[in-house]
Amino acid sequence: MDNLDMKILNRLLNNCRESDRQIGIKLGMSGGAVRARILKMQAKKIIKEFFIKVEPPVLGHGILYIVVSGENIEEILEQTSLVGEPYFVVPCVGGITVCGISVKENMEQKIELAKKLMKDVRVLSIFEAENPGFNSNLTKTDLEILEKLIKDPREKIEKISKNIGMSTKTITRCIEKLHENDGIQFTLVYDPTKIENFIPYAILTWIEGNLKETLENLNESFSESYLQIPFIAKNQIVLFMYSDNIYKMDELTQKVRNIKNVKSVDLFIPKKISFYIKWIEKAISDFKKSSKLHLTYQTN
Repeated sequence: MDNLDMKILNRLLNNCRESDRQIGIKLGMSGGAVRARILKMQAKKIIKEFFIKVEPPVLGHGILYIVVSGENIEEILEQTSLVGEPYFVVPCVGGITVCGISVKENMEQKIELAKKLMKDVRVLSIFEAENPGFNSNLTKTDLEILEKLIKDPREKIEKISKNIGMSTKTITRCIEKLHENDGIQFTLVYDPTKIENFIPYAILTWIEGNLKETLENLNESFSESYLQIPFIAKNQIVLFMYSDNIYKMDELTQKVRNIKNVKSVDLFIPKKISFYIKWIEKAISDFKKSSKLHLTYQTN
């Protein structure tokens, strides 16, 4: 891996539907050269799959974050199965596992239930994502196209049109709408252990003060080290970054702590990243059976 590979990975993580030619124009190289590097990263299993990340609130679900000491994923998921469906699971360096659980209802009761169920692992933290602010106004057509794109987020519009019998104009408009939704991201899943010469990591910041001002300050200071655009919730900003040196990584983390309005910081170095789509498929299936024409949720 070199810096160009990391920049291509960055573009695809933020929008995996961006064409090889578009990426090449941004990076000053040919589309063919971009394609060759993507194929190389796929062959080396650095890029595991292209993926659509849907934040649970977009489909009317809450998010419960659980941080535990331990890496037995099957055991962790078994103990949380009565609480909700897994959204993501990330085992990290140091024997810590971070889980996101999609919860349909009764969040406070589910938090208490999770605390009781997680008896065989040491729970470090359980908390709900506070009012992430994602809006959703999806039609059944939007969800049908989303359902197809889950299988292949880079699928050509013409092929989708042929498969589901809708015009390319309708599909283009729906995909644009999905792109504009902050809770939906066309991205990819990568294997952190296969990225040689660089260390991907995440910094979870807890914000006390003006979120917009804090994000602007973070972007101004650290955007050159971003692997992905930051994830934002009401009182949290997650920075996805990379470094070629563990000491630089520690230095940047300390600098983040000193940014105005940053109350506290947690550093996570992922060893594996797993996203799950069962909860998405079930949510779409349930809505398609309903008489509603629009799926509308809004959180502020």
